[in-house]
Amino acid sequence: MAVNSFNEGALRPLLFSWRRALTLAGGLLLTACSHHSSLPPFTASGYAGDQGAMRIWRKDTDTETHLLVAFSPWQRGNTSLSEYRWQGDELSLIELNVYGEPPEHIRVRFDDRGELSFMQREVNAQKQQISSDQIALYRYRADQLRQTSDALRQGRVVLYQGRWHNNGSVTTCEGQTVKPELDSLALSHIENRQRHSSAEVSVAWLEGPEGAQLLLVANEDFCTWQPTEKNF
Repeated sequence: MAVNSFNEGALRPLLFSWRRALTLAGGLLLTACSHHSSLPPFTASGYAGDQGAMRIWRKDTDTETHLLVAFSPWQRGNTSLSEYRWQGDELSLIELNVYGEPPEHIRVRFDDRGELSFMQREVNAQKQQISSDQIALYRYRADQLRQTSDALRQGRVVLYQGRWHNNGSVTTCEGQTVKPELDSLALSHIENRQRHSSAEVSVAWLEGPEGAQLLLVANEDFCTWQPTEKNF
């Protein structure tokens, strides 16, 4: 899953950065209870991190919170997928898939008291042990991702993906045709990629109260694997 990414952070402040999301989290979470009922159970969001773009799909039910996170590095590399589940506030599952060389798959389960119940790591189809320090790091990252997701969700930062057309419109993965209000730098980047592609490129962008921000441009069709509320 190699993806060509777009990082305009060197040219102007990012609208939806990781640091800003965490800063917002404190204030937004204070009012989360009063607004929670107005939030849809299935959401997609994301942000521009220091190392790459993060896309987050989330589904909340009465008993479970489920996250799917796609990380695409700014530099060369493959997109990795991470999956997390919480039963209430207790983390129950961590599953990591790194599509690099060598490929790596990690699965960790916790019981209803938060105690470790299962762990498995495979590198190049070879099983390996996971240290307690590594598991603690996975848990910490999971908690950070959920806090960031909470902030983005409360802040109404929404991720969209789809196929770019020469007239500046996009057919989203949901089948709608829209025209993102991206700035000239982002549009120039998309157009340059499109000139070097025989097929329509895919784009991923964020929209929120402060505007729109391009995250990724790729030849890959994001819609072939993007989760939906029904299959998530």
